[in-house]
Amino acid sequence: MRRLTFFLFFLTYGFISCGQTGNVTTSCFTNIGYNISVPDKVYPIPPTLYEISGITEINPSTLACVQDEHGIIFMFDINKGQVIRQILFASEGDYEDIARVDNKLYVSRSDGVINEITDFESASFRRAGYKTEIAGNDIEGMCHDRRNNRLLIAPKEFSGIDSIKKNDRYIYSFDLASKKVADKPALLIDLKKVKRFALEKRIRVPMKDKKKGKAEEPDIRFRISAIGIHPLTNRLFVISSAEPMLFVFDMKGNIECMEWLNKDMFPQPEGIAFMKNGDMFISNEGLKGSPTIVRFNFRPAKF
Repeated sequence: MRRLTFFLFFLTYGFISCGQTGNVTTSCFTNIGYNISVPDKVYPIPPTLYEISGITEINPSTLACVQDEHGIIFMFDINKGQVIRQILFASEGDYEDIARVDNKLYVSRSDGVINEITDFESASFRRAGYKTEIAGNDIEGMCHDRRNNRLLIAPKEFSGIDSIKKNDRYIYSFDLASKKVADKPALLIDLKKVKRFALEKRIRVPMKDKKKGKAEEPDIRFRISAIGIHPLTNRLFVISSAEPMLFVFDMKGNIECMEWLNKDMFPQPEGIAFMKNGDMFISNEGLKGSPTIVRFNFRPAKF
């Protein structure tokens, strides 16, 4: 019965995706190594993770998860399809993302506080907290930048340096040695360039109603809900749950790929993580349906 259910789910989303893409070219994710129209597996997750807000890789069979309201880390075994351990690390709060760095776990809170859990596999783990005081509203995305020994942290809303700039999105860095946020942002993403890319590449995206005397414009709000760095290609993957859309950038903030996600498959994507082999996982909160984790195996293009 479980195999039949997954087959029907897989088949349904395949047809939905084909109907949505039409004649528009959306092959950039295929070149990057994923067919994001058809998942390799969908994992239902328990009600305790109804508001799942972040995920990170622990080992080939385990993801660590956090959810919005409770200071608890849930270890989810993807083979067993169940939570195998819980780590209570703090009181209630608005926890948005999680990242693993060797034997430490970092959990971000929406107000910019980062919790560090050392020796998380031990019952006698240690916890510390750091205030980042990052500009912007509502810290949502966080990931480990292994090559630079830092965490990248992304506010959900506009985040200009001196003033709120409608088309600027800044991603900040938290140095893991000094435990401090760098004076300057790590990346600047220009939303104007993102929209121009969508038009030039003829990528199907939401469009604003055309106003008299003005050119048609993509309706991309780009409210970051999750970020992750690909372990093999070093590309930055960014999810905006408002549309929802998945974007790929180089580490200088240049857009390389984007695609409008199927809302039936991604009702509210809030987390992204990668296994060491490149397999990608995206988690969905249950506010608009049942919470899930969706898997896409990495299949790099062959030249």
